[in-house]
Parts: sequence; C-alpha cells; structure tokens
Amino acid sequence: MRISEETLDNFSISYPLERLAPLERILFIDIETTGFTAKSSYLYLIGCAYYLAGKWRTIQWMAENYNQEADILKAFFHFSRLYRYLIHFNGNNFDLPFILQKCELLSLPYHFDNLQGIDLYKRAAPYKSFLKLPNCKQKTLEHFLGVDRKDVFSGSELIGIYHDYISNPTEFSENALLLHNADDLKGMLEILPILTYYDLFNEPVKARKVQANSYKDVNGVKRRELLIMFGLDTPLPKSIAANANGCYFRGTGTDCSLKIPIYDEELKYFYSNYHDYYYLPAEDVALHKSVAGFVDKAYRIPASAANCYTRKMSAYLPQWDVVFEPFFKRDYKGREYYFELTDELKKNRQAFSTYATHVLHMISAY
Repeated sequence: MRISEETLDNFSISYPLERLAPLERILFIDIETTGFTAKSSYLYLIGCAYYLAGKWRTIQWMAENYNQEADILKAFFHFSRLYRYLIHFNGNNFDLPFILQKCELLSLPYHFDNLQGIDLYKRAAPYKSFLKLPNCKQKTLEHFLGVDRKDVFSGSELIGIYHDYISNPTEFSENALLLHNADDLKGMLEILPILTYYDLFNEPVKARKVQANSYKDVNGVKRRELLIMFGLDTPLPKSIAANANGCYFRGTGTDCSLKIPIYDEELKYFYSNYHDYYYLPAEDVALHKSVAGFVDKAYRIPASAANCYTRKMSAYLPQWDVVFEPFFKRDYKGREYYFELTDELKKNRQAFSTYATHVLHMISAY
C-alpha cells in the first residue's frame, strides 16, 4: 500500500467553513475506482483532506495491487475515527455506497454511522440554472470559480493507467494517479465558495432598505417597482444576475438587490364560502346574503365560485404561493396571486424580508 501525505502550505479557503462545523472535526474524502459497481471493479485509491495545526493537509492510500483494497479501507477507517463530519462531492450517490458495498464484499465491519455527511454536489445542484451552468460536475464548478488544476486526465482515462501501473509500475503512472485524486481534494476545498449561493437561498434574508421607484418602460408607459436591498455575511465569489416573471436579482460581493413590479390596478378577492353570497350582475359584485337579501330578486342570482368576489383598486405585489393574505387574483381561473401593498405593510421590515426570500426561491426555480 502506497501512502502519500502533503501539507498545503500558503493555502487558504475563502469560505467560512467553520460555520458548518469545527475545522478540526471535518474530513474531506474522494475515491478512485476502476468502474461504477463494487462487485465488478476495484477501489484503488482513497484520498482525504483535513485541517491540522492551522494548515490544510492531504493523505492518500493507494493499492499497489488488486489485493490491497482491504488495506486501504482499514487505513481510511482507522484515520477517520478522529473526525465527526465527512464532506464529499456527490459521495451520497457514489463514493460512500461504493465503499460500503466493498466492505461488505470483503467482510469488513465498517460503516459511516459516526460521521455526519455534507454533500457539496447536493448543495450546489439546485442552483445550476440560477448560476447558468451546463451541469454541476466538480470540474464545471471549478471552471466557474476560476480554479486551475494541474491534472490533465479524466477519471475514466486513469482506469487504464492504473491497470498499467499494476503490471508495470512507473513514476509517471503513480504520479498521474495521485495527482488526479489530490486535485479533486484540493478542488473541493477551492469550490467551497459555491456554498455562498446555497446560503443565499437558505439563510434568512434581512432587508436593510426597501423603496418604491418609478420608471418608464420601453413603450414610455410609467411603471412602478419595489426595490429590496439586503446584505450577505459572506461575499459571493462571482457577481450574478437573474430574472423571472418580471422580477430581477443582482448580487455583487455582499450586496444584493431585488426588483419586483408593483401593479396599480383593480383586482378581485374571491370569497371561499360562495354559498353564503348573492352575485349582483349589474354591479359586478358579490354580497353576503344577510345584506343582499334586501336586493330585489330580479337583480341578484346565487353566487358561484367564479363570481363570488369583491373588486378593489390598489397597489399589489405578485406572489407565487400564498405567502401573504388576503390574496387577490385577476380572474377565478388565474394562477397568479397578488397581495396588497398597504401602508401598514410598508412599515413591516420583517414582512419584506420574508417576501424577498419568496421571490428569490421563485427566481431560482426558473
């Protein structure tokens, strides 16, 4: 078994990882195999990155022949006893199940029950479209963040190199195998700032400034919009802009802003208990039976779900789930919801923080 250790001098990460867990309790892991299934392929390398005495370090255990799988597994699990958190990239779908299956095949009594997993892939993948990424592979995230790697081989190319190494060990093949895994480990450390986008959508938004602006659209029609500005605890590694449903987001460093259209128009509030109402066609309004009972029968009909409403001219903001009530619609079958921008709401900073979170999640879903 080949053991390789490296201290990453002058290396730092630009994300406060200690927010997730104490640095000394975190272990990063990445494995290399000759295939996708444990039964028909070999586990030939396990690499880890860890923090010790103020520096990041890596350790790698590589099988120098096909019979050393158990040796590298024993070495890894012995080393991992000191840690509580296991960080990986898509390890829930590959690395961890592969290791457990291999342990079962080799009758090794190991498990991950004492380690809490954090999957960087799962935290980044939901925001692929928001970040305008073609996919969420580790190398794609590295490229997005401007991370350079020395390794030039893909994982599939290294399979052949490993088989050649078994039959004819050379310094070139050994270095190629170790370098690829080492770059994956370092890459995981260097793409940690991608978590700032995860935090953007999963940490509470605190609106620090809210104002209404007026502008003229491309047709010269006067419009209004709501501007919500808020800050982040950790700066975004790259500026990002996104839009959906007429709403716009922009984030640069720790400064973020949302622009949401304000609709000044007449909308309808639909009563759910329409059986208790009459509809007055001439006035296009529904009245409760306790009041409409005094209206001539010729001017009223039993209300239905579609016409049991009252109309109100006001300023409205859009919402895509019912976050604020009462909610208004343009028509009964409409799927667009709105709530009134009241004077009381304008004074409620927490409400705008909640609303900003709602708008952000809508934009990220597109």
